[in-house]
Amino acid sequence: MKKEELFQIMNENPVLHLATMDGDQPRVRGMLLFRADEDGIIFHTASTKEVYQQIQKNPKAEICFQGQGIQIRVTGVLEQVEDETLREEIFNHPTRKFLQAWKENGIDGLLQIFRMKHGTAVTWTMVTNFDKKEPIQL
Repeated sequence: MKKEELFQIMNENPVLHLATMDGDQPRVRGMLLFRADEDGIIFHTASTKEVYQQIQKNPKAEICFQGQGIQIRVTGVLEQVEDETLREEIFNHPTRKFLQAWKENGIDGLLQIFRMKHGTAVTWTMVTNFDKKEPIQL
């Protein structure tokens, strides 16, 4: 499978599961993808959340997508993104109307954007269940 196909599946199935570390304890939670493309897998959270603190302490993570009968797991390092254009794009995107209250109440600084760029993906299906994993560099 080519990385462009993986990005398409990710974008068509934007609910992801993010695994981080809390000390020596793994933590997994559902998140909402903003976008996946050559610029990386981009999502956001609030600076008040535990996941934000966990990423700050250890930016290594794994992201899992499920769609079209395929599971995609991407391993890599998260980086915090400080890009005002992207920030405004997120706030103004039709799928992010829930964030407008943050802007209206002057707490838009809570929004923290992360990207996993150059991650390594592996795929899984019922058909390929026992096949050797072939890593795909994103």
